[in-house]
Amino acid sequence: MAYRKFRANKLFTGHKFLDNDAVLVTDENGSVQEIVSLEAAGDAVESFNGILCPGFINTHCHLELSHMKGMIPPKSGMISFLLSVMKHRDIDKEIVLQAMAEAESAMLDKGIVAVGDICNTTDTLALKKQGNLLYHNFIEALGFVGALADQRFEIAHKVFLQFASLYNIPAESNSIVPHSPYSVSAELFQKIVDFPGNHLLTIHNQETEEENEFFRDGSGDFLRLYKSMGIDISFHKGNKKTSLQNFANRFYRNQSLILVHNVHTNKEDLEYIDLYSAIKENLYFCLCPNANVYINERLPDVEMLLKYSSNIVIGTDSLASNHQLDILEELKTLQKEYPSIETVELLKWATINGANALQLSDVLGSFEPGKQPGIVLIRNAGEKKSLKDADCTRVL
Repeated sequence: MAYRKFRANKLFTGHKFLDNDAVLVTDENGSVQEIVSLEAAGDAVESFNGILCPGFINTHCHLELSHMKGMIPPKSGMISFLLSVMKHRDIDKEIVLQAMAEAESAMLDKGIVAVGDICNTTDTLALKKQGNLLYHNFIEALGFVGALADQRFEIAHKVFLQFASLYNIPAESNSIVPHSPYSVSAELFQKIVDFPGNHLLTIHNQETEEENEFFRDGSGDFLRLYKSMGIDISFHKGNKKTSLQNFANRFYRNQSLILVHNVHTNKEDLEYIDLYSAIKENLYFCLCPNANVYINERLPDVEMLLKYSSNIVIGTDSLASNHQLDILEELKTLQKEYPSIETVELLKWATINGANALQLSDVLGSFEPGKQPGIVLIRNAGEKKSLKDADCTRVL
């Protein structure tokens, strides 16, 4: 069997840094064999300047919106952004397919090996059949009117079945999920969490303070959203709870949940989860900082989240709300705003934590024997050096 041997200024295993005496040994397909000393490695060692780390995990993406790059102006606010997304969905299919292919290729080049991808349609199906990246497909269900829950769930279920046909064990790579608390009725939410095999879920959470207003007192800009869509939600009244507090107790103990964005999540929300949520041990907080800046010019309180949980992961959101699908660029934005967060911590979020969140840690996320995690080279960076000037490329 042929082997390849890799070393760099630093080797990040997915958990910690090793110095340049460490050599990563893989087979020719990239399956990790071992990490040995330079002395034990022998000859034919490939050397790199920078950090070698496992492939990145993009825990939250909307690949099917890739054709919207540059269409929606930055700083538009959440409601205007959502209305613009709906407006630009109806476009020539060939343009959509080409944009998705280019976006996936860019993710591959930037070292991404797996994606938690939001799907409202089957547009990405043909691309995913090619097997260029590992995907967990989160098929969204939407519908805030309870009387339409059966109909809305069936729409999502039909999409789910088409994605399920790609996999021997469909539930391992596909889920039906709620889009957000403000777009899913209690009746539809129950159908989603009760769906057989729905072990891994995700939901857009508290991306804007208007979401909390909508639930606390039934007011705010989300009323404009529903009015623009011609949907009567006069039945909806506030209950003095935040958005997160309205759904955190809806899940079962055997389910895992990825909360995405968390820009307006507060200490009281996290305490509520501790008291009332059955899944607090299986809860991940996904940060998409560049999308948050793009839409609302605000980042989550990451230091507060870290006091509550170490289960932080990274996503890019879509090209409708981001200039690129590049995990390293997300880490740069976080480190600029929170310089006390060390590079080793950020890289954990982008590798092993993401693999754990997508339930892919048996094959991805770290340099451990038997895994095939991919290899990324991060240049112009070090264990203690800022990521400000760093760039990255895929090695394997």
